[in-house]
Amino acid sequence: MTVHAQPAYQIRPVLSAAPAGYPAQPVLDTYSEQPTLTTYAERKAAFFQHVLRNPAPANTKPAWYELVRMAAGGEAHEGVFGAACEFIDERKDCADFVLHGILRLLYQFDPRRPFGKASTTQLAGSVYQRARQSVLRFKYFPDEPGIDSLCTWTENHYILYTTAAYLAGQLYPEETFYNSGQTGSQKMALNRSRILRWLGLRFHTGFSEWLSHVYYDEDLTALLAIYDFADDPELRQRAGLVLNLLVYDIALNSFRGVFGSTHGRAYENTKKWASNEGTSDTCKLLFGMGVYSGFDNMSAAAFALSSYTPPAVLETVATAPRLENWQRMGIRLAEMGRWGLRADNFEDGMHFLTLEAYLHPLTIENTIGMFDICNWWDNFFLHEFKNFRGVLKALRKFGWLPGFIKPFERDVCRNTREQVNIYTCRTPDYMLSTAQDYRPGYGGDQQHIWQATLGPDAVCFTTHPARLQGETPNYWSGSGLLPRAAQYKNVVVAVYNLEKIPALYVPIRHFFTHAWLPKDKFDEIEEHAGWIFARRGTGFLALHSQKPYFWNEEATAQADAARYGIKLRGGQEEWGREVVAPGKQNIWICQLGSEAENGSFAAFIAAVRNASIRFADQKVAFESPGNGLLEFGWKGDLRLNGKPVELHPPTRYTNPFSQTEFGADLIQVQTGGHALRLDWN
Repeated sequence: MTVHAQPAYQIRPVLSAAPAGYPAQPVLDTYSEQPTLTTYAERKAAFFQHVLRNPAPANTKPAWYELVRMAAGGEAHEGVFGAACEFIDERKDCADFVLHGILRLLYQFDPRRPFGKASTTQLAGSVYQRARQSVLRFKYFPDEPGIDSLCTWTENHYILYTTAAYLAGQLYPEETFYNSGQTGSQKMALNRSRILRWLGLRFHTGFSEWLSHVYYDEDLTALLAIYDFADDPELRQRAGLVLNLLVYDIALNSFRGVFGSTHGRAYENTKKWASNEGTSDTCKLLFGMGVYSGFDNMSAAAFALSSYTPPAVLETVATAPRLENWQRMGIRLAEMGRWGLRADNFEDGMHFLTLEAYLHPLTIENTIGMFDICNWWDNFFLHEFKNFRGVLKALRKFGWLPGFIKPFERDVCRNTREQVNIYTCRTPDYMLSTAQDYRPGYGGDQQHIWQATLGPDAVCFTTHPARLQGETPNYWSGSGLLPRAAQYKNVVVAVYNLEKIPALYVPIRHFFTHAWLPKDKFDEIEEHAGWIFARRGTGFLALHSQKPYFWNEEATAQADAARYGIKLRGGQEEWGREVVAPGKQNIWICQLGSEAENGSFAAFIAAVRNASIRFADQKVAFESPGNGLLEFGWKGDLRLNGKPVELHPPTRYTNPFSQTEFGADLIQVQTGGHALRLDWN
């Protein structure tokens, strides 16, 4: 049920040597916290020059950088394209990322194609022929023949596979595709409806992989392919609408190029280090803030090669120094009928799997039926199911699956991402973002519930470790059990209630929570009266644990852990960066501040440490400086000075730039000088 962190594979050049003058060593880019260069055209030109100075990265996406090199007038490494085709032919997971690069090669650079004028340099004809063969041989959807370990069903993979199938069919309409036996025209007809349905759900309800700084990279790439190459004007127009919404999401929820918000899917490295975000390169290209790291990014290359230009209003949103954004994303499975979905057929089942609702009581019978259709019993990512194959099929036969799985729902549905309410507060000195009151007490897989961001790598968040090592959920990715978290402006409260739950997937074995707070990424750290205070520049952070805490330090961590009877992961990366709080129940509080709001760092410290804070019965009452009395707990409302604070607003967007009802056909984004009208009809 778990999809690995990227990059898991590396594509290494084969068949030919690098051309003369090809860069041997990377020339590292500099992180930009303030917008660089005035126009998008200037930033695109700078990105071209950056790619020309660097070899393609060693991950799944080097072909994209060779395409940019060609567009910039350089000579591409043909071996990279050969290796990419081998990767596709072997049907390795993430082959869809690679396939989209090969499709863009054929559409935009093959001189025999109408678009094929994007480069003054030419590849050997054999490169295009090899690419053509890989496109015709590929398996484009899980119900096609063959057993594999491709992940085809999550939200980003679904649109990558369907758009690849459509564009491959459009490229070769009269050809018969080897694996499916379908003609290109048949592939177009089948996948057009799939694409439009995915686009409609995303436009009206947002993303289940909400604000993912990993998987928005993939979504953007697929949408840009349709936007640039689909002959169908409806597909192009609607892909453009959702493309603009994705860019809008990033603009609303980023801070100085860090997409440091809550996320529906995130990994340990992507949460900790800004250069590891899959969107960092894209942020720098679109908004001038971020870094061209090349760690795991292809959408920056796709944007640089595309005819798309970001609307000026979205750059204004991204650079606005202050904003509060309330945003609702995703659907409730109990309301599936509202969105035209039924849990009794394969096509709708694929959309439920974009939410990773594998074993939800409402969808489990349909999912198990899909296993036979798709030969998933032998798929690596779903291998946990194989041991229970006989039992699952027998229970399904008699209609007993929903009742059987219900007691285990909090564990086996930890991947499922239903509706979320997001709140993000950004100032010139910090950003704080939270998934409000999101599935407390459920297991979590890759959901990232809250984060404070003061700059690249100067971040703070808490989790409950699920495992010490291994696939997600693990030590920092996801959660053993999710907290009940709520944010008001610059304060977040995360309440943890750890307990053993009925589990088939991830038993609860670790009874402590911890915070990531890297001392070395802040300018100052002080500790007073149970509070940890951190400063970066003119931004301030205060972190408090209800239970006594200790730092994971090289000399003392083992003794501290033994004293409480807990196990830590034991990696050097945690030394001086991990704050550990043993205990089954705990409440973490984080308040942010700044020179502009509080005066000096010393004044901020004094105000917070002297504020009244009272804990009782898994509740806290905190006299938050600048806000008032905040009360919150495992149950009940978030209250400010005795009055409830809304945690589940009904709107799609509420912020200074747009006020939109959930499910609306029209979304308008407006600033003082610019406007964007996105009309589904």
